[in-house]
Amino acid sequence: MKLTQSSLFSMLCKMFGDKAISSKDSYVLVKGEAPVMLLAHLDTVHREPVQMICKSDDGNIIMSPQGIGGDDRCGVYALLIAYEKSEQKPWLLFTCDEETGGVGANVFCGQFRSGKLPKELSELKMLIEIDRKGGNDAVYYDCANDDFEKYITSKGFKTEFGSFSDISLVAPELGVAAVNLSSGYYNAHTQHEFINRRQLNTTIEKVIEIVAEISASDFPKYEYVTYEYGGKGCRNFWYFDDDYGYSSGEYSHGREAEIESSGLTVEQWNEEYDALLDLYEVGSLETYCQTYGAKAIHELFIEEYGDIFGDDGDDGEDNDEKKKRGGGSNMPNEADRKWRLGEDLSEGDNLLDNVTFEELITTVHCNCQEINEKSVREEFKHILEIREQDMNFLLNKNMAAIIAAAKEGR
Repeated sequence: MKLTQSSLFSMLCKMFGDKAISSKDSYVLVKGEAPVMLLAHLDTVHREPVQMICKSDDGNIIMSPQGIGGDDRCGVYALLIAYEKSEQKPWLLFTCDEETGGVGANVFCGQFRSGKLPKELSELKMLIEIDRKGGNDAVYYDCANDDFEKYITSKGFKTEFGSFSDISLVAPELGVAAVNLSSGYYNAHTQHEFINRRQLNTTIEKVIEIVAEISASDFPKYEYVTYEYGGKGCRNFWYFDDDYGYSSGEYSHGREAEIESSGLTVEQWNEEYDALLDLYEVGSLETYCQTYGAKAIHELFIEEYGDIFGDDGDDGEDNDEKKKRGGGSNMPNEADRKWRLGEDLSEGDNLLDNVTFEELITTVHCNCQEINEKSVREEFKHILEIREQDMNFLLNKNMAAIIAAAKEGR
């Protein structure tokens, strides 16, 4: 967790010796025996390396004030453990600068295309990336091999949606089906990111099981099949229908006028929505849209990824001050919030935020020199006091609206 990308790159080259093929500042490829390649990227979005790691009392939850970097140091760890514990060693691919557009993966693809990499890569039967948030997600991007999806689902994973990872480049280049699996991190790209180690270890165990199975001579090769967008089964484009829930189509469906009135093109808005699916569920993004309007997607995108389209969306406010609502972002910016029902709050919003065991355990671990019953109760009381202050603020701000809504129909 504490190493920089360049230090980790050097460490991997030394660790695997003559089994490693590397391209400076791009990737480290480790030759294997089993016809499967595992992928992870070495970079994180955080500006400084991890200096302090906080753990829950049982050691399961870890985080850092600097940002723990689970995206994707969880994947790097998973690959090393899976390699160590597998009798037939899988191929490994560690890439650089995935977060800035798959730079290392692009170099890998170019060198494979030019014949500079081992021909055995053409014989791989599947690719597995470990770079997804959560506990049991499986994301296939533009790969539409139904048999492959059924196989991965049989291991306990649930199909979800995303926009990009390294397999988006590598899988079609090698012509083999690929999946991105959960690695136990949450709140990616924020300093509130944390890792659930049990969930990470569960994914590792399943990957080791897959590596063992794929080593059998009669195990099939799963070919890469490309989705045809706009047709039946389109994996990436969805819209919300009040009667039927989520339906295939463009995210912008029914919102075109609202999007264009905010100064964005529909194409850009769809791209930003698509990118956010790596961090949020469809339901969460739809809730943002329904509560704050379509412009919320652009504001959320700016907070998570920065102003990569060159717009004026970055107001210069410290990002950490914004990360206080669902998924690590605050919609809209704090300075613009009115905190009023019917405007930027809905009746479905929480009046009193919940307190989880994980939050309490991590707070006690990080804040208390002596950990005992008294310190736990004091920290819990402090958390409740903060929650109560927020609740009273919202209550006072919206008392008239609450009373009016409660009287309706009486």
